[in-house]
Order: sequence, then C-alpha cells, then structure tokens
Amino acid sequence: MPLTITNDKIDETNWLSDDGTSPRARGGSEMIRDVLKERLPADLMDQFKIIHSRVRDNMFEEGKKHLLLCHDTWDDPEAKHMSKKESLQRFEKLLFVSNYQMATFNMAHGVPYAHSAVLKNAIDPIPKHKKPADQINLIYHTTPHRGLDILVAAFDKLCETHDNIHLDVFSSFEIYGWEERDKPYQKLFERCREHPSIDYHGTVENHVIREKLQESHIFAYPCVWPETSCIAMMEAMSAGCSIVCPNFAALPETTANFALMYPWSEDNNHHAHTFYHTLDMAIRVHNEEDLQTKLHFQKIYTDSFYNWDLRLGEWEGLLRSLA
Repeated sequence: MPLTITNDKIDETNWLSDDGTSPRARGGSEMIRDVLKERLPADLMDQFKIIHSRVRDNMFEEGKKHLLLCHDTWDDPEAKHMSKKESLQRFEKLLFVSNYQMATFNMAHGVPYAHSAVLKNAIDPIPKHKKPADQINLIYHTTPHRGLDILVAAFDKLCETHDNIHLDVFSSFEIYGWEERDKPYQKLFERCREHPSIDYHGTVENHVIREKLQESHIFAYPCVWPETSCIAMMEAMSAGCSIVCPNFAALPETTANFALMYPWSEDNNHHAHTFYHTLDMAIRVHNEEDLQTKLHFQKIYTDSFYNWDLRLGEWEGLLRSLA
C-alpha cells in the first residue's frame, strides 16, 4: 500500500503548506513548485492556485482558478476525494504526470478524461561526462521502500562474480522530512555501510546526485512501488546510465523502451531472482558498442523530451488556455 502521512498522526501545520507541498521536503512536488514559480510569467501564475496532491478546504483562494496536480497513486488515501464529483468541480483541470497515472484515476475514481490533462515531469539535462573505465558504477537514488533490499541482496551476490562493480546508495525518507520512516531500514542502511563495495550517502542535495550520475554506469532499480513517473530515472537516463528496472506501473512509459526491462512480479523472491540475472547481463554488456549506441540515443531523447524548456512551454500553453 502507498506510504502516506495521514492527518490524524501528524500536526499538518508542521509539514503541509497551503498548496499541498511540504516546507520540510525536497521531493519532486517541491521541485516542480519551485520551477513553475521561478520560470513561468508571474502575471500568469498569479491567476492560478496549483494544489499538489493533498487537498484541504482552506487551500482555495477567492478570485483564483484552481488546478490539482496529482503526484500520488490512485489508492493513496489523499486521493479518495477524487471519487466525488463535487470535489473535482472545484478545479479547472486535473493534471497528471503520466498517461498511466491518468488512466488509473479514470478507472478507479471515474475521473473524466475531458477534465484531465497530462503534463509530464521534467529535468534540466545533465552534461555529458566521460565515465570511469576501470569499474562499473551502479547507483540507487530513491527512498528505501521502493526496492533497496532487493538491490543490496542481488549486488552482494554479483560481487562474487564481478570484482569491478561498485554501488552508491542515496536513500532516506529525510528527503520528505519523514526521518522517523527510516527506522525500519536502519539495519539495511548499516548493511550498506559495512559492505566494502557500497557507499551509503543517505540524503544529499540534488546537485550531488547529478554529479554522481555522471560517473555512474547503471541505475539499478528493482522497483516494488507503483511509480507514477520517476524523476530519478529521467536524470539517470540523461546522465547516460543504463536503466535496469521491471515493467511496472509508469516505468515503461517513462523509460520509452530504452531500459533493460524485466517482468515484474508480486513475489519478491521471484522478483529478486529475475532482477539479479538482468543486472548481471547489464554489467556484462555495458561496454559493448550496441549498448553504447542505445545510450547515446537515450540521452538525446531524454534531454529533448524531458527538458524543462519544453515542459514549461506546455505549462504556459495550458494556463493561457484556461486564463
């Protein structure tokens, strides 16, 4: 089930802003909020109130048109209100970050396509950088509940047959201001710290991850969480990393057939087995010419399609059509 902070467990004044983002977080919602505020015309933005996923009655402002930008999954408790017609009517438009996500909300809540639009996430392209030739660097840069345990187990096994692999782990709920959510994963984090071929970094500023991605060869992501988009994957694709992930949720849409993708399974043991063999293959073929050619075109696609310059034009066009 989705991991959600519910209203009755935490005082919302400490973590929820009046647009649904969090003053304590540095996640995708907060990044999108900041980019739109900084790069779109102020006079246009002033006509709208964009609410991010979490809707409260006191967020609505008289004289403004309201948009709901959904980042979460259809079964998140915060999405229950979307089954109510009167709740949807408060918004000029319901915005989603992938076609997969929009379709799930339509099927689960009856959210009408005519009242919806998809504006995909975006990134600033990562400059091309020559990667190390003496080893294969793997990276995992998302929260731990999305598959870190599967990755660490597979990586440990792969070290038995590959003496030239290294893994960087950037993973903690601190990025969302939810440090208490790290407690069940402390043993896993310690396992990372103690492994001679793993560096555990916790939560760092995004520019540090972007720099590390330039040195990384493979984004190893045995995802068990139904991603609605995945900004981490977009940045890895832009950095020229091979992507190893399952064909789960929005990942096929996000990776646009560039990933080394394997069938997802609800059985974690089967998932881990399949992931291990797919990652083993990715390591073995990484330096082959055909793969390097694919990574070249992957970067061209990512830097063109997931570029903020393009996405901001789509945002501005939508806002002007609704103004």
